[in-house]
Amino acid sequence: MKDNRREFIKKGTALAALSLAGISCHEAYVKRTAENDDIHSVERSKSPLVEPYMKIAYQASPEPSEDDIRFIQQMGIDQVVLWTNAQKSSYEYYDSRRKLFAEAGINVFGFGNRNVHNQDVIVLNLPGRDAKIEEYKNHLRNLGKAGITYTTYAHMANGIWSTASETTRGGARARSFDLGNAVAGTSIGRRYEGPLTHGREYTKHELWENYEYFIKAVAPVAETENVRIGIHPDDPPVPELGGVPRCIFSNFDGYKRALEIADSPNVGMCLCVGCWLEGGPLMGKNVIETIKYFGKKKKIFKVHLRNVNQPLPHFTETFLDDGYADVYKILKALKEVDFDGVLIPDHIPRMVGSYTGSAFSIGYMKGLVERVIAEG
Repeated sequence: MKDNRREFIKKGTALAALSLAGISCHEAYVKRTAENDDIHSVERSKSPLVEPYMKIAYQASPEPSEDDIRFIQQMGIDQVVLWTNAQKSSYEYYDSRRKLFAEAGINVFGFGNRNVHNQDVIVLNLPGRDAKIEEYKNHLRNLGKAGITYTTYAHMANGIWSTASETTRGGARARSFDLGNAVAGTSIGRRYEGPLTHGREYTKHELWENYEYFIKAVAPVAETENVRIGIHPDDPPVPELGGVPRCIFSNFDGYKRALEIADSPNVGMCLCVGCWLEGGPLMGKNVIETIKYFGKKKKIFKVHLRNVNQPLPHFTETFLDDGYADVYKILKALKEVDFDGVLIPDHIPRMVGSYTGSAFSIGYMKGLVERVIAEG
């Protein structure tokens, strides 16, 4: 896969450079010769864009500085996704953020609320479940009233598990996970320590029953409010952590069953490519097969683009061009199913400088997206 990527890089340098200069990935096409497939020119298309097409979004602060706004504009990005917490999760706040970004020519594609995300009371049916579900419904109602039509949700009872960070290319620090050394998960300021994070072992049956209770309660509200819920995979997607099975959103068959239970056009996937690569063979289907199946059913609403050096039991996150997966092939598969949601760079290794990691990742993504769109 890396050999294919290196060959593309030789051909795609001009595209990536244009991307960083702010040229729209949907305005260019590549003219090639049959003899050697070299790039001879990149010309502006005079034709208007025709849906569907995939877009790139930036995960931004809901209270951006002037530099934040300029950075998004300079990258040529016109989509953002935002997150907040319970203290600000209201119609008034969502609407004010939509208007703030709209003034800069930027669309708020989605808005998440951390206080109704990765909630153990929902996943494990703990005291307060119905109140938390009602809070989630109100989140959906507030989004719908504000005209924001997407939100990401994750269904993990004991958070994201990581071990000590490690280094990737050039000494950049990056998140890692080593199953043999895993002791705790974290989410929204909470720490969940094993071996039993909630005092006992839970069964798969309990997890499925609790999921069905939740999704049957919120899906009708999502439909009424015209808000789509993209469900994020478990991270990492191992069979069990801390006594809690990860049986629903940690593999292909689990997602298939879960979306069939929801039986709603407004419930689908936030496909985290990184999580799928972490799982490797444990996922049941590889990421390309997964895109083809769920993409054809229009169940992929948003994509987190991330690469890792290898699958479980021990992985380190990498730069997009430095992991074991070929990102071009992933984007090609998304284009083939007419994916029209957004892609965001995810869990970027820490580079020197405050904006450099995002700029590198989005520039690389824009070059690849231009290529797959140009190829038709």
